[in-house]
Amino acid sequence: MFLNQVLFYVVMAEIKNQPCPICGKKGLTLKEEEVEIPYFGKVFVFSMNCVECHYNKSDLEPIEKKEPCKFTLEIDSEDDLNVKIVKSGEATIKIPHVITIESGPTSNGYITNVEGLLERVKRIIEGAVDAEDDKARKKAKNLIKKINKVIFGKEKLKIIVEDPSGNSAIISDKATKGKL
Repeated sequence: MFLNQVLFYVVMAEIKNQPCPICGKKGLTLKEEEVEIPYFGKVFVFSMNCVECHYNKSDLEPIEKKEPCKFTLEIDSEDDLNVKIVKSGEATIKIPHVITIESGPTSNGYITNVEGLLERVKRIIEGAVDAEDDKARKKAKNLIKKINKVIFGKEKLKIIVEDPSGNSAIISDKATKGKL
């Protein structure tokens, strides 16, 4: 119900049973949706999902051209975990003293909330927990503890979204918007 309040779907196209670029099987579904995002405008959401190998790729492309932007949000309460984040494939996510997620050719665009972003970051860091280097493993475990404290409202954290295409946003009155 809440998602319907945030997103208004205008047009949707879907093509099923296409050859997957990863596994080659005809399990790929291609979707294109035109979406109106409050405070942001109309965007195209493109996605590819394979039921055979679970390949997943998505991206956002705005209908309107925008100026490069930078959004900053200080997370200091559990309510902030519900703040919506729109990230284009060209955006860089920075969480000072934790991680920087650079854009690149395989970078996905997505719509999530702060908690969803923190869960994504935890999964990235968990990959380092298995590292052979004891120092890297210890640092990864400490970063995961820090993120868990933020999720439980016991620690503050800053999230910065920088997007040269201007197609990203943090949708909150608490977020500050600047230029790159």
